[in-house]
Amino acid sequence: MKYDYLIVGAGLYGAVFAREMTDRGKKCLVIEKRDHIAGNIYTEEVDGIYVHRYGAHIFHTSDKNIWEYVNRYAEFNQYINSPVAVYGDELYNLPFNMNTFSKMWGIRTPAQAKEIIEKQIEEAGITEPANLEEQAISLVGTDVYEKLIKGYTRKQWGRECTELPAFIIKRLPLRFTYDNNYFNDRYQGIPMNGYTDMVEKMLDGIEVRLNTDYFSVRGEIEADKTVYTGPIDEYFGYQLGHLQYRSLRFETEELDCDNYQGNAVVNYTSADVPYTRIIEHKHFNFGKQPVTVITREYSSEWTPGEEPYYPVNDRRNTDLYHQYQLLAEKEPDLIFGGRLGQYQYFDMDKVIASALNCVALQK
Repeated sequence: MKYDYLIVGAGLYGAVFAREMTDRGKKCLVIEKRDHIAGNIYTEEVDGIYVHRYGAHIFHTSDKNIWEYVNRYAEFNQYINSPVAVYGDELYNLPFNMNTFSKMWGIRTPAQAKEIIEKQIEEAGITEPANLEEQAISLVGTDVYEKLIKGYTRKQWGRECTELPAFIIKRLPLRFTYDNNYFNDRYQGIPMNGYTDMVEKMLDGIEVRLNTDYFSVRGEIEADKTVYTGPIDEYFGYQLGHLQYRSLRFETEELDCDNYQGNAVVNYTSADVPYTRIIEHKHFNFGKQPVTVITREYSSEWTPGEEPYYPVNDRRNTDLYHQYQLLAEKEPDLIFGGRLGQYQYFDMDKVIASALNCVALQK
């Protein structure tokens, strides 16, 4: 059988593209090397709790069209992302806001918070930040950096902040209001029946083959065009070298209690705690189950064969990605999409927008 589009990857990008092209009368085949659809937003039900197998995913956007699009396939709840951070015995609200500053310094007004931060920045005397540490201190002062950024960033990147380039942190928003809503976006929530159900509805009526590795079948499937959402360097056999990623490791357990930490996301910012955060999944959907499921999340170096999560968009990797782009341009019937195909970290709304933009370019 011949297809108009072979779509490699049943994640969000592949599902949106397949849905839209199918609705335009094109014949699509979606193949997925994993044993499930939905990519890294996959959720599985455990005792009535939708567990985010690959880390927390909160949908948020300021694009009304994108919000209306996802609501075609899922009913969203009113979850507002309000993580907290643990540093030793201290607990702080995120993002950095007046609740954070009040707890940290025992102050009450925005003017007091601004005065402390400005004084710390002035005392640091950093005019030309040479690394991530200096960049962060020049933006938020020493206290916020030491307690809420330094250890967490070290765990995320696997190296000291003094060894990381300054440009990684372009800005660190300070919010001088008592507002714990992490995102500024107009629309926010989580599908009430989980993300897997949402993607399943997107793929309704479309042929999907799971447990199918593209490189094992690439010569067997006839299609006019291929949409590839895996790593772009893998597609080209790493002929120019490996792009770098950060990977994640998850430890998930079910606990015989109804409420473990009182919040969906708790970050652990001290370097001596090995994991970066604990997710308690039931709180994403305001669950009342008598048990709970938690996941400890660890950041790690990526090596070939592991799941790549976050592109390392430093200068070396950006230059290498552009070289792979030049190879891709020589194959007009090949489309690269998603965070791995485009080597860029995308929020979910940006993944959908990118897929829809690509659809609009098809003839």
